Amino acid sequence: MLTLCIDTAYKYLTCVLIKDDEIIASYSKECFKRQSEEVFNALGYVFDEANIYRNSIDSICISEGPGSYTGVRIAMTIAKVIGEVLPVDVYTISSLRLYAANKEKCMVIMDARANRVYCGVYDKDEIILDDCALPINELDLKDYELVGDLSLFGKENDFGNIPEAFLKTKHLWKKIDKIAYLTPKYLKESETYYR
Repeated sequence: MLTLCIDTAYKYLTCVLIKDDEIIASYSKECFKRQSEEVFNALGYVFDEANIYRNSIDSICISEGPGSYTGVRIAMTIAKVIGEVLPVDVYTISSLRLYAANKEKCMVIMDARANRVYCGVYDKDEIILDDCALPINELDLKDYELVGDLSLFGKENDFGNIPEAFLKTKHLWKKIDKIAYLTPKYLKESETYYR
């Protein structure tokens, strides 16, 4: 089974080819707001690196958001086109859950602007706090390994190894049965997100 994985939801452009349970080629580069300019070169790079034809893939997995409005749509559009043209299965995973990479007691934080963050808390397969939008001052950072936009708290940003994260979260990918209905995961402000 050969799977193409793409993450364009936030700061990084990541393209990965996974054959069974092994990464055979990957590309990951920080290029916030430039993913659309570079995504096809990145795709070409991983297919050339693996020395396989583009129509050889059996499935595709993308991060579905939350994240940049345009960023999320880039990978989603590619997945929809490939899913319609080739007979492949399409899978998604939350951007935050992807960045958590199946770690224990992990909080993923992504800047949502206006003193808010997208946040998810995970303990391996278990969801402690499902993806939500919260005011920064409501975050309880203690007792968690932090991943993401840590510069919001005076630390160095850390999104981990995104190609490896796709592999580590493979068992959490959600299969999409009706590709035409595939939509980005946007988190809108709502009272349900505030505690």
